[in-house]
Amino acid sequence: MQRSIRTFYEAVKIMQHLPREGIPVIRYINVKSRTRTEFIDITEKVQELLKEAGLVSGIGYLYVPHTTAAVTINEGADPSVQRDILTLLNRMIPFEGDYLHKEGNSSAHIKASLIGPSLSVMIDEGRLVLGTWQSVFFCEFDGPRHRRVAVKFLSDKKMP
Repeated sequence: MQRSIRTFYEAVKIMQHLPREGIPVIRYINVKSRTRTEFIDITEKVQELLKEAGLVSGIGYLYVPHTTAAVTINEGADPSVQRDILTLLNRMIPFEGDYLHKEGNSSAHIKASLIGPSLSVMIDEGRLVLGTWQSVFFCEFDGPRHRRVAVKFLSDKKMP
């Protein structure tokens, strides 16, 4: 009994010295799309969550828990890039086709699978490590809808 009590108190003492960012928590960003397909810039929302988490250095994971939406990092300065990507995806994978899925959104499932439901981004000095022109985008392929993006930050700082 004495050994387990000592171990418990040692664990509590260690936990008290963990940095705030040492205990990862899943946070969520709510996204509301307005059209059937669109890219929505969520960079600032991710950065706000990062600031709230107090993380200085590590990695951030973003995950879209929807089968007809995705997340990506791409050009954020020129909106024509997002339009070009959507135009090409819609041309390659048309809304109407000889699809077996009867809900009428097979093209959205395919586009979401190609772009992907998750990504990771490095964090340094409390900021997302992105290139000058890069932004984080939620990709809607079956809108308009209310969606969410799960975000988790992990610190790479060592315990004291």
